Amino acid sequence: MSESHNGAAIILKDRAPALAHYPHGRIANGMIYVSGISSRRLDGTYEGVKENADGTLELDIKAQTKAVIENIKVILESQGASLKNIVDMTVFLTDMKDYGAMNQVYNTYFDAATGPSRTCVGVLTLPSPKLLIEIKAIALAPPTAADK
Repeated sequence: MSESHNGAAIILKDRAPALAHYPHGRIANGMIYVSGISSRRLDGTYEGVKENADGTLELDIKAQTKAVIENIKVILESQGASLKNIVDMTVFLTDMKDYGAMNQVYNTYFDAATGPSRTCVGVLTLPSPKLLIEIKAIALAPPTAADK
């Protein structure tokens, strides 16, 4: 991690790199701010995407949702946190018809009593036509030995 005036950057070598100059997340003032995360893999391919011979795409919101949450989980775990540390999430969907299927997967990770607050918004598009969903999260950073 590198420190700056806005906290410490989280940049993981085993996750897909950002498409611009931003980290996977940032730790500041006891919080972990996870950038918008997609289902993109390290090799640039996407979970939940099947490319047909004719060039058409078959997109799976459930597979993409699971991959996004698992990617967020890895980022948090790299800092000693977990999904249970998430305080707030914002879900971006390219089509609100996917809301129910996204929630089916989301609900396997979180419950209303202990899960984060959440906002879900419909967006016109995401950085790739292969993406149906992107999620950003804010989590409490676990205390470090220096904090105790």
